[in-house]
Amino acid sequence: MIDRTQTPRTAPALARTPEELAHLRLELGGRVALVPTMGALHDGHRALMATAREQADAFVVSVFVNPLQFGPGEDYERYPRDLDADMAVCAEEGAALVFAPSVEDMYPGEQIVRIDPGAMGRVLEGEFRPGFFSGVLTVVNKLFNLVRPDVAVFGQKDAQQLALVRRMARDLNMPVAIAAAPTMRDPDNLASSSRNAYLAPEERRSALALSRALLSGADASVTGPVGILSAARAVLDEAAAGDPPVTVDYLSLVDANTFAEVPGDFRGDAVLLVAARVGQTRLIDNVPLTL
Repeated sequence: MIDRTQTPRTAPALARTPEELAHLRLELGGRVALVPTMGALHDGHRALMATAREQADAFVVSVFVNPLQFGPGEDYERYPRDLDADMAVCAEEGAALVFAPSVEDMYPGEQIVRIDPGAMGRVLEGEFRPGFFSGVLTVVNKLFNLVRPDVAVFGQKDAQQLALVRRMARDLNMPVAIAAAPTMRDPDNLASSSRNAYLAPEERRSALALSRALLSGADASVTGPVGILSAARAVLDEAAAGDPPVTVDYLSLVDANTFAEVPGDFRGDAVLLVAARVGQTRLIDNVPLTL
């Protein structure tokens, strides 16, 4: 959990348009960090901001629910939005500036040109959410251009997104460093997420199987990829028979650099990932491993 017993900080400036952002950005001196978010800020976002404080002299938080990364039937309309609460969190964490644009300001016309995530973005989340990573990388690229940060901070919880943003910055020679913040977890070990608010109490109890499965897999790391997946799958199979059930989209052990599934004799850095639905809520989680 995040320690909130810190000295109260000055409220951040608020920019609602790119023009306001450009004006206020000029007032930020030194090294500047960006923390991109979709709002509904929680302890996971606080961890991102803590990393931003360590990485820079001042940091900007963007709050924008990006329609490009939501597919048909997903939760774009009901995604939680509370800018006043988000501003309060940003003040507590010491943000210098919050950029909270409208959809019309971010996309003043049809967004014809988008970032292609390549093969790495068409597996796992990319397979189950077609177009998702194109939407993510496109808005991140726009935010980089608008905020002009020296460093941008992303969470390890969204491991595939983090890897793709790093690859985009490298492949397109973007003058921004990409920093990672560790996954934050609620007291019951569920990975912190804005979507946790959708879970009814009984659904949340079922959802805890995700972190249990990852822990079981990590504990079996000495047995290699087959043993890791077998241990994690056993937990999820049991949860699939629970009430309410956990419906798994994928459980995968991948190379941390390419996100390709690892072979049975793999040695090196890997990520064990899971995505599943409990009721109407879709959740993801992961744990990094070294084999």
